[in-house]
Amino acid sequence: MPHALHEALVAVVPWANLFILGYYVLVNGVYFALLLVASVATERHRKGLRYGLFSTLADSPTTPPVSVIVPAYNEATNIVETVRSLLALNYPSHEVIVVDDGSTDGTLDRLIADFALVEVDLIYRAHIPTGPVERFLVSPKFPGLTVVRKANTGKADSLNVGINLARSPYFCSVDADSILERNALLRLMGPIVAAPDRVVATGGIVRIANGCVVEGGEVTEVRLPKDFLSRLQVVEYLRCFLFGRTGWSSLGSLLILSGTFSLFHRQAVVEAGGYDRRTVSEDMELVVRLHNRLKERGAPYRITFVADPICWTEAPATLRQLGRQRRRWHCGLGESVLSHWRMIANPRYGEVGLLGMPFQLVELFGPLVELGGYLVVAVSALLGVLSTRFLVLYIVLSLLMGVFLSLGAVLLEELTERRYPRWGDLVRLLLFAVAENFGYRQLNVLWRVGGLFQLLKAHRRWEVVEKEGLSAPAAAAGARR
Repeated sequence: MPHALHEALVAVVPWANLFILGYYVLVNGVYFALLLVASVATERHRKGLRYGLFSTLADSPTTPPVSVIVPAYNEATNIVETVRSLLALNYPSHEVIVVDDGSTDGTLDRLIADFALVEVDLIYRAHIPTGPVERFLVSPKFPGLTVVRKANTGKADSLNVGINLARSPYFCSVDADSILERNALLRLMGPIVAAPDRVVATGGIVRIANGCVVEGGEVTEVRLPKDFLSRLQVVEYLRCFLFGRTGWSSLGSLLILSGTFSLFHRQAVVEAGGYDRRTVSEDMELVVRLHNRLKERGAPYRITFVADPICWTEAPATLRQLGRQRRRWHCGLGESVLSHWRMIANPRYGEVGLLGMPFQLVELFGPLVELGGYLVVAVSALLGVLSTRFLVLYIVLSLLMGVFLSLGAVLLEELTERRYPRWGDLVRLLLFAVAENFGYRQLNVLWRVGGLFQLLKAHRRWEVVEKEGLSAPAAAAGARR
């Protein structure tokens, strides 16, 4: 190595070290604060359930009706189980609208066969502009079910079609590879019933269904996945939802509601223009846009997260499919943050502008800092200037704090519904909370950096994630009996 280059690197490395350590102090400090806030909020919510509205919602005539919208593209393996679970929900008044986005794998044929669908003429009013709608089908056996066939124009457009057809003041978006627990919609409606004039959106927790037994549209037995990759995702989901979203919700700065399972005031979304068809992560963009509009109008409102309404979903089981999903998620984060950049650090937008948006900006470029940290450690070692003090601090902040936070998420699971009842499952989750930070986290960094590169492309596209089907574990279980 040329002497001048060596000297320049030696001079730069200490400053790079300080920057990287500062990043980890900031990020982990925020995560630790969120964990504390979420722990308090979770315990308060648990106590409130004993005396709250949940027990009366199912029988109350004042419980608002809900339209459940299911966008589906090539979901033949899952769609029947999902629709069965939605039709069986314990809810006083709800309809299910499945929007088939031009599937080519027989999704519509499965629906027609299993639910005895017949074609009808319906009046379609495009309150939100959408692509062409081709067919409407209903079921004489299941009066609350409507299926729409449309051209393949994407998930956001499918959701907008469902909103246009919805007859209820609220709609719930549910992915076509997901199963709701019977009381999930009731529990999700709780914050809205408690404050109907304020709450415009709320989201529930999404958990991994891989390995679970699914029969008749219901998760009949909760099991940890058998494969290593899915178990790592179980821990990751617990961390993201149980203290990430619970914490931000408590701080009034929640910017992400999973499109897999979230509930919205229909008119508020219509007035906002519906889902944006130009983004690859329409769920987050809509939430940020709602914050933007409502803050600018000075309207009192809340967007909340509830940890006990549970939606089970199929997670990618291969690295290739998981990488596609994570690149899209991070690209969508960038689209949402950068398209609403005026909100960042802007006191006009309250907690969202001063807390939520700045931290999401840090999250957006964080993978570059983390990747840079690994490179700096390697370069420092090669140059012979790797400080023992820096290395210890780096390991503590980048790895051990990550382990601590993942362990905290698993223990929070014990405070909520505890869906993994076996002690052996708890031990395994704790072990995977440690393992997640060694290798899997680094892969996530690379995928998220890939998402940043996708963000730079002029023409971004939705990377399709192929899945095996929710009924696969159930079938396997039946074969063993």
